[in-house]
Amino acid sequence: MITSTYEKRLADSLPEIQERITDAVERSGRGRDDITLVAVTKAHPIDAVHAALAHGILHLGENRVEELEWKATSLGGERVRWHMIGHVQRRKVPRLLGRADLVHSVDSIPLAEQLSKRSVAAGDVEDVLVQVNASGEETKGGFSAEGSEEDISAILRLPGLNTRGLMTMAPFTDDETVLRKTFRRVRILHEELCGMEGYSGEHLSMGMTNDFEVAIEEGSTMIRIGTALFGRRSADD
Repeated sequence: MITSTYEKRLADSLPEIQERITDAVERSGRGRDDITLVAVTKAHPIDAVHAALAHGILHLGENRVEELEWKATSLGGERVRWHMIGHVQRRKVPRLLGRADLVHSVDSIPLAEQLSKRSVAAGDVEDVLVQVNASGEETKGGFSAEGSEEDISAILRLPGLNTRGLMTMAPFTDDETVLRKTFRRVRILHEELCGMEGYSGEHLSMGMTNDFEVAIEEGSTMIRIGTALFGRRSADD
């Protein structure tokens, strides 16, 4: 029984998205279980979260610490895998720890050091991804896809962090050649890092609403979809 506008939207949009994921996975020669769908609920009300859970989506993404904190608290004990996909200010790290199951956006050594310090103090280990800027766009954060091995190696040596892979955002374009080049750079870096001690290399978080099929074909294991699932909002993915 559909009980909200968001549930209706998902009833209409989710089957198509799942079919497109399956087709892209088959073209990449992998299995459907190799891809994790993260439903981006940022800037949507709590109804979107409830709708996602009702449709069996347990991985949810937010880009603001305050919003993730509020939604996680509102849900109480419901089982959700929260993904922090936006830039994290170092002063907000204490509010994030213990709430985010995976931080996608470790985009600097100072942020990694703060996460490490706070995780060690809490006697915990934080799962993180290193953000890579493979497009060279100044508006995007993260480490360069070329020549960043030393910086990433420094992050891998930090205690209290489990570096599970890489994340990137491609340029907003319909040019498939540009998209493939961007995603391929990150995949190649990922493959090079797999030989480093401390790099578990499980995830490549690549692909959003406008480019997730290309990202999957180029090796993504985790896609971040908001607009295609929930419709437009104040800050589209």
